[in-house]
Amino acid sequence: MTTDDKRLTIREWSEDDRPREKMAHKGANSLSDAELLAILIGSGNRDESAVELSRRIMRECGDNINELARLSISDLCKRFKGIGEAKAITIMAALELGKRRKTSDVLQRKKITRSEDLFELFEPNLQDLLHEEFWVALLDGANKVMESRRITKGSQNQTVVDLPAILRLALEKSAMGVAVAHNHPSGQLHPSDEDVKITRRVKEGCDAIGIRLLDHIIVAQGRFYSFADEGRI
Repeated sequence: MTTDDKRLTIREWSEDDRPREKMAHKGANSLSDAELLAILIGSGNRDESAVELSRRIMRECGDNINELARLSISDLCKRFKGIGEAKAITIMAALELGKRRKTSDVLQRKKITRSEDLFELFEPNLQDLLHEEFWVALLDGANKVMESRRITKGSQNQTVVDLPAILRLALEKSAMGVAVAHNHPSGQLHPSDEDVKITRRVKEGCDAIGIRLLDHIIVAQGRFYSFADEGRI
C-alpha cells in the first residue's frame, strides 16, 4: 500500500476492503479482529482510518482479544487517539456480550463431570479481571449447573470469601452440590496457604448442611488448578 493509499477514507476503498460491506457479502467469519473492531468504532482519527486505528489497537494488545478485554474504558481513551468514551464503551459492551454468550452457551448444556467443565463455566467471567473474585456454581442431583454467581470481589491479590452467603444461597436454591472458583490475576497457578484454608472452610461448611463440594478451581490466565484433581477436597 502506498502513502497515498493510506490517506484514503474507508468509503474510497474498494468495496471488498470495507468492513461493513465485506461482512454483508462474505459473512462475519471473513473479517479479521481489527475489521470487526473497526465496525464498532465507526471512524478513526485525523491520521488513521477506523481500520488502521483498529489494527494499531489490536497490535498493541498482541493481536489478542483477551488482552483487549483487560483494558478499561479509561485505558482505551488515554492510549488511542480517536477513541473517546462513547467508542470505548461500545468496545467494552461488545466484549461483555461475547463473554455472556459464551457463559450462556455453557450453562445451557453444562453437566459437571470433570474439572475442565468447571473451567469452561467459570473462565469467561474470570479471565480478564485485574482483581480477584470468588464465584460459586449451584448443582442439582445430576451435577447439572442450576446457576453460577459471584459471591465476593476483592483486590489484585486477595478476596474475602463469604461462606455464610454460599451456604445460604445453596439452601435457598435447594442445591445438592456446589463448586467454587476464584482467579489469580497475577497468573500464579499454585494455591496460596490462604486458598487451602478457604477450601477447607468451604468443605466443612458444605458437609455441615449435607451439600457436596465438588471442587475448588483457581483460574489463572487461561490455565486452572483443581483441588479435586490434586486430591485436596
